[in-house]
Amino acid sequence: MTVTLDDLLAMNAAQLYAIVQRAAPLDPDALADSAYTGVDLSLPGWMTKLLWKSFRKTFHRDPATGVVRGWNVKVEQTGWDAPPQPKRDGAGRALTFGHYELRDATGLTFPRGWKGAHYLDYRFAGNGFFDWPARTGYCPLVAVNEGSSDLLLGWEIFRVAGVSVPLSDFWALKREGPLAPADVVPRPDAR
Repeated sequence: MTVTLDDLLAMNAAQLYAIVQRAAPLDPDALADSAYTGVDLSLPGWMTKLLWKSFRKTFHRDPATGVVRGWNVKVEQTGWDAPPQPKRDGAGRALTFGHYELRDATGLTFPRGWKGAHYLDYRFAGNGFFDWPARTGYCPLVAVNEGSSDLLLGWEIFRVAGVSVPLSDFWALKREGPLAPADVVPRPDAR
């Protein structure tokens, strides 16, 4: 049975974790140079009003290193049925934060015994001092439906001073389509 975004939106944390635990692997080549609409699945309503319910995550294969890396984009809170418009600064650039690298999870230790193929590592992606939450992210990412990169599920984990801090916070990523070359953002430490 295919799991949809609507199915994920109706699930509780235990049900979402069960999908993460079964850990359908990602295809990094299928993710490279794609944009995804992100939807928070776990934060209480007052927090999503304060922060956001939807966002964008991108994946870009860095031609210099071959690494698939990405960043979050703040978006207008118009829902997720269609790709939301990015929020922009005074110069017209999309507001980005929380850069990450897609990494192989083989042999690494994660909370609750998670064993999967890939995770997003925010710790070494060039995030600045004031983007401290992102600098500690160590988040498992799985395909919701095996063999498909159209719907992904992430689990929020922070790694602080060598200690993993798992949250009951999950988010879905729904494929928007290709990442436009004009939308590629350099690593924060390369700007």
